[in-house]
Amino acid sequence: MNPILVVGGTTGIGAALARQLVGAGSPVHVIGRDPARLAATAAALGCPATPADVLAPDELATAVAGIAATGLAGLAYCVGSIPIKPLGQLTPADFDAAFRLNAVGAAMTVKAAAPGLAPRDGSPPGIVLFSSVAVGQGFANHAAIAAAKGAVEGLTRALAAELAPRIRVNCVAPSLMRTPLAARLTGNEAMARAIAQLHPMQRLGEADDAAAMAAFLLSPAAGWITGQVIGVDGGRGSLRVKG
Repeated sequence: MNPILVVGGTTGIGAALARQLVGAGSPVHVIGRDPARLAATAAALGCPATPADVLAPDELATAVAGIAATGLAGLAYCVGSIPIKPLGQLTPADFDAAFRLNAVGAAMTVKAAAPGLAPRDGSPPGIVLFSSVAVGQGFANHAAIAAAKGAVEGLTRALAAELAPRIRVNCVAPSLMRTPLAARLTGNEAMARAIAQLHPMQRLGEADDAAAMAAFLLSPAAGWITGQVIGVDGGRGSLRVKG
């Protein structure tokens, strides 16, 4: 069986996704830029791992194309950032960095992987990208990341149209989760509790919450789903609690 390629699979949502896929019996190949974390992930999951930096386009393309050459059952681009600053403190470099990491990295990864994606159990293979609840909600101090993740949502729909019917492309849009990426927000328990109360489900997300949706979208059970941005956000993207 061909593996599912998880880019950014050594921490946070990517690590949770890789673990869930392996637990369900799906082979996985992980890409990450930290050699120590890669080695630990490969040892823990018993899966192959390849080092590559998504901010080095040639390095990334070579790594992904090499893995895809023998066939892939799916792709998840789980790399992201949370640059939170007021507009007055943002520079062109901040916007450029967020866009390169979140949108350009995703596009170049899909470009390199697409030729090797093959049907799984008769279903078109899936690609999963990641956005944010901030795109649709308009949070203060989120200009750089909302702009970059908004680009990811547009990229999702464009690629879904371009690659159909051979490949499906969908996007998961989480709210704030207890992951290493969000540690500076969730590490303060008072702040974490206050943000949790803004969600109808009255808690912050966990990496496994978003990973479970990604795993479903990569599976043959989601064979008729493409071009969608799906919120895994405790209801924050569409509901308002009383108070």
